[in-house]
Amino acid sequence: MIVGAGFAGFQAARTLSRLTRRRVDITLLNPTDYFLYLPLLPQVAAGVLEPRRVTVSLAGTLRHVRLVLGEADGIDLDRRTVRYTGPEGDADELSYDRLVLAVGSVNKLLPVPGVAENAHGFRGLPEALYLRDHVTRQIELAAAADDAETCRSRCTFVVVGAGYTGVEVAAHGQLFTQSLVRRQPLRAGIRPRWVLLDIAERVLPELDRRLSDTADRVLRRRGVDVRTGTSVKEATRDGVLLDDGDFVPTRTLVWCVGVRPDPLVASVGKPLERGRLVVDPFLNVPEHPEVFACGDAAAVPDLAKPGQYTAMTAQHAWRQGKVAGTNVAASLGIGERRSYRHHDLGFTVDLGGVSGAANPLGVPLSGPLAGAVTRGYHLAAMPGNRVRVAADWLLDAALPRQGVQLGLVRSWSVPLESSSPELARVPAPDKDTAKNQKDQKDAKDQKDAKGAQGAKGAQGAQDTKDSKDTKDPKDPKDPKNEE
Repeated sequence: MIVGAGFAGFQAARTLSRLTRRRVDITLLNPTDYFLYLPLLPQVAAGVLEPRRVTVSLAGTLRHVRLVLGEADGIDLDRRTVRYTGPEGDADELSYDRLVLAVGSVNKLLPVPGVAENAHGFRGLPEALYLRDHVTRQIELAAAADDAETCRSRCTFVVVGAGYTGVEVAAHGQLFTQSLVRRQPLRAGIRPRWVLLDIAERVLPELDRRLSDTADRVLRRRGVDVRTGTSVKEATRDGVLLDDGDFVPTRTLVWCVGVRPDPLVASVGKPLERGRLVVDPFLNVPEHPEVFACGDAAAVPDLAKPGQYTAMTAQHAWRQGKVAGTNVAASLGIGERRSYRHHDLGFTVDLGGVSGAANPLGVPLSGPLAGAVTRGYHLAAMPGNRVRVAADWLLDAALPRQGVQLGLVRSWSVPLESSSPELARVPAPDKDTAKNQKDQKDAKDQKDAKGAQGAKGAQGAQDTKDSKDTKDPKDPKDPKNEE
């Protein structure tokens, strides 16, 4: 059984299915029926790609894997079972002989007043769809605002976290709002404003300095207000208070400060390293040779950097998933197991338009060449939808973007504090609502029953009357007709 279908879980399932060739039963437990290609999510929020372009059908690509829709709630290592809740709220459990824990990560929260109530994360497709609608709506409301202050507040967008995700959200978001105001002109002298904040001293602090400088230069040239060494002190409905005392009026706060392991990992009851499950170089959980963990859920020793653990990146998750699938097959007598060792081949950052920053094999690139390398890498890495993605890129280059709200995802359905950012929250009826619905149904049933009885009685009376009317009034056998 494989829990989670992110980069690690999807690759583990695909590798194991290929190696075993239908000789074992493989079950994949995941809340959704698709694999989400996260690196292209900012392009969904900016209207470059349609949502289904970054989703790959699990049933269509993992043909010999049984897909079970549900969210894992707990793991019993002694009984070898996984408890889960299905999409319609039904609870159940699954048993396993081998377990691959690849549940991924969720939004990282910090104890900042007002953030949980006023900010939104960027880890799932519902959040990207919400941000796209929200930005479009704020530009439309700003264009119709009666005063300049309201207009400025609505067209100011704050992104917290200048890592990989935050930089791409700000870069693509700035281009998106520029395209919107071409058709929805704002008040004279007012333009959309994007603010990118980070406590670190530079953007992309975890990447090579040259990539950081390239991204910083592109963002500032477009007018993005990049503020490093700055954090949020408080968030309100009307704006953000920074730790330097500056207050930024805004209606939009995007939280991209990083991720943390899924809370399910802590419930396993095994040693953790900063919230991640400690495993050996073969991705095995100590004392449980039948349990494997990989991706953001696992603290995997970095054999290329002794004494350290691998970073929580899509590159590591993708390759660890392949090793996990290989080692599960080896534990079943198919092939040989191997340890995880990986040397970074470089990183790519999509800055929107034709711009990018990349260092493939350590060679620093910028401008259109880096943009082409970045998109080429994504096309090669995606397990499906390549033609559709490329077609959307061509259409975006030739046609203006569609600035419309679909209204499919509401603010309350994508809270920042969520253990399943890939799912939009659905309100559950409370007890009073459920009771009222039941009472209404019972009343309706009683009314229908009375109506049926009344109709039956009326029909009986009518039948009696009809029976009398059918008698011949001159029938000599009727005593009333005797003279």
